Amino acid sequence: MIKNSAVFILCIFLVTNQGFSQVTLDNAIDKGLNDLVSTYKTMHAAPELSGHEQKTSAYIAAQLKALGYNVTENVGRFQNRNWKGYGVIGVMKNGNGPTVLVRTDMDALPVIEKTNLPYSSTIITKNDAGSEVGVMHACGHDIHMTVFLGVAKMLVEMRGQWQGTILMVAQPAEEAGPGASGAEAMLLDSLYSRFPKPDYILGLHQMPDIIAGKVGIAPGYTTCISGAGEIVVRGIGGHASKPQEAKDPIVISAELILALQTIISRETNPLTPATLNIGSIQGGTAGNIIPDEVRIKFNLRAFDENVCDKMIASIIRITKGVGVAAGLPDDIMHVVNITKGYPANYNDPELTKQIMQVFEKAIGKNNVVVTQPSFIGEDFSYYSLNKKIPSLFFYIGSTDASKYNESIQSGIALPNLHSPFLAPSPDITIKTGIKSMTSAVLVLLKK
Repeated sequence: MIKNSAVFILCIFLVTNQGFSQVTLDNAIDKGLNDLVSTYKTMHAAPELSGHEQKTSAYIAAQLKALGYNVTENVGRFQNRNWKGYGVIGVMKNGNGPTVLVRTDMDALPVIEKTNLPYSSTIITKNDAGSEVGVMHACGHDIHMTVFLGVAKMLVEMRGQWQGTILMVAQPAEEAGPGASGAEAMLLDSLYSRFPKPDYILGLHQMPDIIAGKVGIAPGYTTCISGAGEIVVRGIGGHASKPQEAKDPIVISAELILALQTIISRETNPLTPATLNIGSIQGGTAGNIIPDEVRIKFNLRAFDENVCDKMIASIIRITKGVGVAAGLPDDIMHVVNITKGYPANYNDPELTKQIMQVFEKAIGKNNVVVTQPSFIGEDFSYYSLNKKIPSLFFYIGSTDASKYNESIQSGIALPNLHSPFLAPSPDITIKTGIKSMTSAVLVLLKK
């Protein structure tokens, strides 16, 4: 009798300390998991490109309405884009308390799927340039949307265990890049004045290099500033037999590319992560013709904004210097166009510490992995308004354990983000995503 009483008291303590019943949540997720996996497969087979998520957003809106959320569609204001794929906001107020924003992205990529799954995408469409492209959820945004809908459902079913306001944000165009991203468009459309301004912001991303069933989380910077640009290297064209009468932009480009490498090797602190990559060189039409122009495309990445700004200034300075050294007149000097990338995402340390403990209780301490910062870009970073609102962006593993271990043993890398072979293990990935995200929200809004 004493032993049973002790167990009963311990159970009461665990439920009260967590703020909700983990058993109730687990049972609710298991009950609806098959339907959610079916939803995932449906969305995977019907992807839409950035800015064109009309059917996807309509589906998300319908699901949120059916769950009882106050839904607003067509949220977002794109600049200089004739796009019709807008965001969806679902709001549920349940008494007084904090506001928590949960975000998902909705867009897919111009990739022809090669997984041979029975629910593979066979969609072919035209991109904004008018070219025919395949379309695939090659970054796992279909997983994100399924988890998002599962979380929305769990919060309705467990409404008696939280109080405050839920802001469910489904955004378009995460893949579109700076100046055209869905997060920017939502904020430009007065997201935080039209709807409750959040006290906490949560987002997740499926990750193939983490085993399904595990969660990756870390404080501080998790994604980087990812800038891109183009240098138009100008010259004076001519005949290959008379190079002295020309200014060869191909030779100038070679000098410039080597000079740009010194930005990382000689101008950046070796202890400060940064990269500069030349990804494309286009110029010339024949071996006996000196062209008058070469175009160089590049990408730069850093966590620290000051480092990024210094890199940009160095690119401009070195490009001009090489042009001057080549004897180019001012009227045909090189042109540099740079677009600064998404801000680096920063996980609030206190929020991260709190939610890490929640995850350890929800899915087990052995299933919570401390991740390293990644040099990928993510527009989730815009929502925190430059760290003014505590935010957390975490990862859910999406690769079956046997495939993961096979990859380790063979040395053959797994298909990663944006691969045409990306094939998450849906059941456990979706379940883990719903359990972790819902647990986080319930603790932040606990009674």
